[in-house]
Amino acid sequence: MSHRSWDIFCTVIDNFGDIGVAWRLARRLAHGGEGEVRLWVDDLSSFARIAPELDPMLDEQTLGDIQVRRWRADGFPADVVPRDVVIEAFGCRLPECFEAAMAARAVKPVWINLEYLSAEDWTLDCHLLPSPHPRLPLTKHFFFPGFSPRSGGLICEDGLIADRRAWQADTLKQRALWQLYGVPEKRAGELRVSLFAYENPAATDLLAAWALGERRVSCLVPAGKVLADVEKVAGCRLAAGQHVRQGNLDIYVLPMTDQDGYDLTLWSCDFNFVRGEDSLVRAQWAGRPMAWHIYPQDDEAHIAKLEAFLSQYCDGLPAEAAAAIRGLNLAWNRGQDMAAAWRAAEPFLELWQQHSQNWPEQLLKDGDLLARLLHFVSEIG
Repeated sequence: MSHRSWDIFCTVIDNFGDIGVAWRLARRLAHGGEGEVRLWVDDLSSFARIAPELDPMLDEQTLGDIQVRRWRADGFPADVVPRDVVIEAFGCRLPECFEAAMAARAVKPVWINLEYLSAEDWTLDCHLLPSPHPRLPLTKHFFFPGFSPRSGGLICEDGLIADRRAWQADTLKQRALWQLYGVPEKRAGELRVSLFAYENPAATDLLAAWALGERRVSCLVPAGKVLADVEKVAGCRLAAGQHVRQGNLDIYVLPMTDQDGYDLTLWSCDFNFVRGEDSLVRAQWAGRPMAWHIYPQDDEAHIAKLEAFLSQYCDGLPAEAAAAIRGLNLAWNRGQDMAAAWRAAEPFLELWQQHSQNWPEQLLKDGDLLARLLHFVSEIG
């Protein structure tokens, strides 16, 4: 089968992370012409924040070439026929009646558990492992996105890197974007930063240092969880569309946007602070220096995941630069002295920028996530 039909199931856990990845995969499949795509989501209101064309009141609708269905906890339609490939995003449990319908098909669907992104070595040993169903004639396979050639790779649309390079060379398009957000044209010597993060006291420390620093900094903050920390430096309540200046720091609060609009913001900034999984991946394709606010876990389990990523991300860099990048990311995630960590990393921004331009080519030399997924599906399906 050269083209298959697809079911993707997603439960929304942290507002935008899980659905962000599921929606991007659905779009990648549909736009790549890989067959009909149906996306099941339990929280359409959160989904609509990143897909404004979605109507959260409708149980069934079509966005582009993708059929979107509400996944109700109080009952799943028993007459739904499973498609050729079924993907459960991040281990969400499929409805029992749907599993039974999968088992009833003469040709059983390929069943994939799309796992969370991780650079940890153990994921490579678990990638593509089978898991037989305890009762039904079905086998699920684990698929781990990652940064290694041995992993499932990362989602990247065809032509995206070329589009990003063209955008970054086009000052007129960037100027139009800033005008849309009410942000003036970039000044000589200014550092333009996007700040998308969970609640983080380190943000207050960093912004205060920028306000007192010698370099002009424009910080673009999408309305979200970190805004309360930003307000401590701004000295007032903030909402989308507002601008506040403190010393050499300009703070601009941006409205939530769709995925394509967020990409343009990342492409247009000199440095990007990102959070979670989907925005981390998009920061890689932006070709700009970045810091990752990883989702906090008990006993600092998230720090091990961060260290694993930094080990791969910094591979090949001079030792001093690698140590500064690692120190900045760890300080950001531990709420430590972020001002000192920024001062240590700032001298390496030019080198870091060159590394960020080369990094996507390294990640994509063995294909993106869709290419690796299609290859695996064709092998077992």
